[in-house]
Amino acid sequence: MINITIEDRDGSRRPVEIPEDISLSLMEILKASDHHVLATCGGMALCATCHVQVLEGPEKYFHATSTELDMLDTLPDAGYDSRLACQLRISKDMEGMVFRIRGEA
Repeated sequence: MINITIEDRDGSRRPVEIPEDISLSLMEILKASDHHVLATCGGMALCATCHVQVLEGPEKYFHATSTELDMLDTLPDAGYDSRLACQLRISKDMEGMVFRIRGEA
C-alpha cells in the first residue's frame, strides 16, 4: 500500500491508503476517497479545479509540467508547489507525501 496524507481546505488531515498496483491519478483517488474536488474537465488539465499544493514529498513532485503551468497561471493562489491532481499519477515513490486541496469545493 502507498500511504499519503490529504489536508482539506479547513486544515484537517486524513490519511489515504492506495494499492500499489493501481493506475490512477491523484484526482481520481481524491474523488474516490470522498474529498471534494470539482475536477470539471475530468482529468484533461483544462480547468484547474483539481488544484492541490504539494506540502511534503520528493522534489520532483513540486514541479508542474508546461501544460499544468498554463492552467495554474489562471489561478490567483497558485504557487511554486501547486499541481493539478489530474496530472499526478500514483506511484510507489509517493509514499508519505502530503497534499493540500486548494480551490473551490
